[in-house]
Amino acid sequence: MEKVTAELPARRAAPLRIAAFRRFVTASLVSAAGSAMAPLALAYAVIEQGGGAGDLGVVLATNTVPTVVFLLMGGVLADRMSRSRLLFLGNLLAAAAQAALAATVATGHATTTSIGVCGLVSGTAVAFTVPAAQGAVAQIVPAEQLQQANALLRLPGNAVKALGPAVGGVVVAVSGPAWALACDALTFAVAAFLLLGLRLDAPVTVTRALSDLREGWDGFRSRTWLWTYTASGTVVVGAWLAGFQLLGPVVAAQEYAGARDWGLVQAAFASGLLAGTVVCLRWRPYRLLAVAVAACLPLAAPLLVMAWGLALPWVLLAALLAGIWLDVSIVAWTTAFQQHVPQGELGRMSAFNGVGERLAIPLGYLLTALAAGLWDNRTVLVACAGLVVAAGVLNLCVRDVYRVNRRGADG
Repeated sequence: MEKVTAELPARRAAPLRIAAFRRFVTASLVSAAGSAMAPLALAYAVIEQGGGAGDLGVVLATNTVPTVVFLLMGGVLADRMSRSRLLFLGNLLAAAAQAALAATVATGHATTTSIGVCGLVSGTAVAFTVPAAQGAVAQIVPAEQLQQANALLRLPGNAVKALGPAVGGVVVAVSGPAWALACDALTFAVAAFLLLGLRLDAPVTVTRALSDLREGWDGFRSRTWLWTYTASGTVVVGAWLAGFQLLGPVVAAQEYAGARDWGLVQAAFASGLLAGTVVCLRWRPYRLLAVAVAACLPLAAPLLVMAWGLALPWVLLAALLAGIWLDVSIVAWTTAFQQHVPQGELGRMSAFNGVGERLAIPLGYLLTALAAGLWDNRTVLVACAGLVVAAGVLNLCVRDVYRVNRRGADG
């Protein structure tokens, strides 16, 4: 059992030489392996009990809403409790929810309501694990090695994202969705006990929830670079998901060969994410936040390519490039955030940032659905691409963006 304290970052070994970081990476990989299969299994669980698109939408909403509702509280706890204990409890809660879901599906008692309740519990677990995970990495790894650590964390996760849906499809086809959901529950349980072994100290030992939230909000709005990036990210996330995830399959069905071609586009995007992680292991830009903002601009490319009706190879190339630069953006942003926010505030700052971007998901879907009733899909895709570019360019006009730069040198 590794004992890790805030003083551990004084060590200068490469991240994978740190036993606690190896444990954290292993837990993340195990959890990601199960989670990569879960969406496909969940969709077929809803379909098997007679549900349609509306039922699936309700289930997905019940998973998202509690995350937004409880994320701020999760941020407070991540700054006041042992982050390893929070990660343990959150993963254990998710394991219980997925196990209950697998049992109801296996016994034929699953309904939209029971699936939604399990999603509600899973979404609550996410609200408490996301801020804790953000701070845990900075607590384990020396500040000058954070980019390398963040890239190493994303490398196996992105590989799993590319392979997981295919494996999940085989499991669901051969054994049914209950087995895939049971696997997800098992991986959450294994990850929980791996994370408990970290034994991270609490950054601060007192708990004053309301006061902590007020102080957290004051700290958030006082950092211009942080709230402007969050505002920009909210627009980018909403526009990207609405254009790519919502309209993408529809356009693929109308203009390309449907599910087959859209599967290739998704694979190209996932491959780009994986390649972007490799880039981050080699390239260490100085202006971290400026790179994080600018690297989101290529997300407009696949939206414009589909809007212009270009051939599939161009869509694949655009999706690949978007994936590469998105992963560069995520790693650069995470590193900048961890280096420029004090340990005792990481959880709350992560929560305030996360609330804005997560609210963009249902809002983006709703606005896109309304816009699709007024304009054709190509026009809406161009509008989404325009929002991505406009939000990024405006954020690059903020002077503070160029003040949030690398501290130290990754070794």
